[in-house]
Amino acid sequence: MEKLIGYDAIALGELIRKREVRAVELLDISIKRIEKINPKLNAVIYKMYDQARETAENWDNELNRDQAKDGIFCGVPFLLKDLLVEYKGAPFSEGSRAISGYVSKIDSDLVKRQKDSGLVIIGKTNASEFGGLPLTDSDLFGPTLNPWDPSLTPGGSSGGSAAAVAAGIVPMAHGNDGGGSIRIPASCCGLFGLKPTRGRNPLGPLFGDLGSGIVSEHALTRTVRDSAALLDATSGAGVGDPYYAPSKALPFLEEVKREVGSLKIGFLKGIPEGWSENSRIHPDCVVAVNDAAQLCEDLGHIVEEIIPNQLGGPNIRQNYGCIWCSLIGHIIAYWERELGMKIGQDMIESLNWDDYQTGLKITGADYLYTLEEIQRFSRKIARWYEEEGFDLLLTPTLRIPPSKYGTFKSTIDEPMKMLEVASSFNLFTRIQNLTGQPAMSVPLFWNEDHVPIGVQFAGRFGDEATLFRLAAQLEHAKPWTNKIPPIHCSNES
Repeated sequence: MEKLIGYDAIALGELIRKREVRAVELLDISIKRIEKINPKLNAVIYKMYDQARETAENWDNELNRDQAKDGIFCGVPFLLKDLLVEYKGAPFSEGSRAISGYVSKIDSDLVKRQKDSGLVIIGKTNASEFGGLPLTDSDLFGPTLNPWDPSLTPGGSSGGSAAAVAAGIVPMAHGNDGGGSIRIPASCCGLFGLKPTRGRNPLGPLFGDLGSGIVSEHALTRTVRDSAALLDATSGAGVGDPYYAPSKALPFLEEVKREVGSLKIGFLKGIPEGWSENSRIHPDCVVAVNDAAQLCEDLGHIVEEIIPNQLGGPNIRQNYGCIWCSLIGHIIAYWERELGMKIGQDMIESLNWDDYQTGLKITGADYLYTLEEIQRFSRKIARWYEEEGFDLLLTPTLRIPPSKYGTFKSTIDEPMKMLEVASSFNLFTRIQNLTGQPAMSVPLFWNEDHVPIGVQFAGRFGDEATLFRLAAQLEHAKPWTNKIPPIHCSNES
């Protein structure tokens, strides 16, 4: 059983259905991997072994009674990010000392669908407080380290999930994305990471509109087909949801198997006006985009470099900041009501407290004006796809490679250093959170330091299908699942 390395979630589910391995046996393997590898990474911060064992035993018993099950992932171990989504009876902290000790009273709709697909949730992964930074470090739990180089960040805020998947603890893990928090750690850890279209996955029953639709739920995976199959299992609006993604023509898993045809792909090597105050892209990230553009061209796609200012817009950092600071205020107000207590400055990390204070100064008029600016920009981007005939936009996922820990630390002389470095990470990714488009980070390039550098493809609103078809083609043309980081379950005795 210990040789079950390199299998994706679909393959493991098939082994269980064929009774070539029991769900409980697979659970024990994953637990051993957590116990051996997690001390080196700090990726898993809550262990849910007892609940997981009960669930795995139920799967084994039902299968042994020859009861047919529809769950494609029946009995497959899975990790849940400790942010936003809840599992009834499990600890829930969102990386914050203010919430530490809280126990969830419900299952989120997404978690119910994950369970129905057959996944066995075995623990929760580390995240930055409230997902406020695109790295994974909190005063409550400390930093998660990157399996490719433990001196580097795995990105964030889904970095705990990314590190666990990259190290082979589980084949896939939950993530959510409010500014790049799936795609950023996917890039840093050499994984496939898709942010779905706004409204594709549910946020209920507690939430409908988080930050005016900037937040999406999904996962980090090793293979494209796992991402597609999981999205099939979890997607679809809940009753009363404020956003409805366009219906899919076929199951996403079927799209992965289809021919992609010849796509028209625009790519950026520069930063459009208004997207950032910093106009420099690290050479490694430029090389990664050039490499991906050449690969797409070799595969028969039409690839054209885009003049950056064709996609220029209002001050994106300022407008995104208005939404984000308001969202942090909403999160703190929510928890004050839920906990029945006032949350003070000593309970919140300094950057989030600063964002909270900024949010308190934003008026309703300010917020609505910002939304109109963003919506005008979103229409501009949508028209660019339609009028210019582009299917996808290719960019770096990050402006810079994964940074060393300590790079982010603010000082008295540089109080905004953490925010400035973090903004380098989500410069390209936060665009699709504002527009609602689907986008994916694909691990096609490793630099001379053997560190993964992802590239991002953004599709038209509602068109995950094209992204999945292209991703499957790229995965076949330039496989990445055979690349193993130094900290990995295969290297453990």
